[in-house]
Amino acid sequence: MHIRVLGAAAGGGFPQWNCGCPNCRDQRAGRLDAPALTQECVAVSADGNDWLLLNASPEIRTQVEAFPALHPRAARHSPIAAIVLTNGDLDHCLGLLSLRESHPITVLATAEVRRGFTAGNVLYRTLERFPGQVTWRALVPNATLECAELAIEAVAAPGKAPIHLEGAAPPAAGDNIGLVIHDRRSDKRLAYFSAAAAVSPAMRTAMARADCVFFDGTFWSEDELVVLGLGSKRAAEMAHLPVGGPGGSLEALAGLKARHRYYIHINNTNPALRPDSKERQQVRAAGWELARDGMEIRL
Repeated sequence: MHIRVLGAAAGGGFPQWNCGCPNCRDQRAGRLDAPALTQECVAVSADGNDWLLLNASPEIRTQVEAFPALHPRAARHSPIAAIVLTNGDLDHCLGLLSLRESHPITVLATAEVRRGFTAGNVLYRTLERFPGQVTWRALVPNATLECAELAIEAVAAPGKAPIHLEGAAPPAAGDNIGLVIHDRRSDKRLAYFSAAAAVSPAMRTAMARADCVFFDGTFWSEDELVVLGLGSKRAAEMAHLPVGGPGGSLEALAGLKARHRYYIHINNTNPALRPDSKERQQVRAAGWELARDGMEIRL
């Protein structure tokens, strides 16, 4: 299995366009030895020819151009076999609208995520230029489907509906999922949970049998935005489990055996972005790393 991180940041990227937090300020000024990050998107392939994209970030065009394996091989062609959406947040699905150039695409999503993206969305008409331009395949928690020679299992993850759909429907298991992607030929597994408010038993089981794990690294602490004066919501209110502190993901996921363990969907305010910070040292001491744009892993 070949994995390429196209983007590793949370919504807004790093640095974020309207943010003057210490991380963003120092990155722009060249005082921080940390690369800029685009919004989260990961490409996965069993053979290097056909690729799954895990989420479709607003920067998808730039991300595709930065990775030659995703370039067209004919006058009209794409190696992207399908796009898998883990939830309906804009930073995960807005890139679909950038794939409107009269090309067929396949999208794997739960019924809740599909409905949230298509119902009443006049912009979705840009993906209906010809019959069958978009093929939707249903992801159902605890069920597996095959695509691009990979077995894809959806795992319900504690979360919430995207902010623009809050209150529109009762909470459902399909609002937010993680993935287990299994290459049966090599018997290698990727566990992918880029947004999670907690670690459920099902998620723990999925990660325990994985060779590579990506997990929600949005915030380091519960009150990160509040302390910096950048917002009033705590991590729990935004359905993100912090990395650090008692009950944080570093503690909750201690003992995982996966050789490759990465935090992804990293917010621009997270102090672990600073290579010399005590938070980064804690991440490394626990056997984890931060994902970065352009990183590649072969399982």
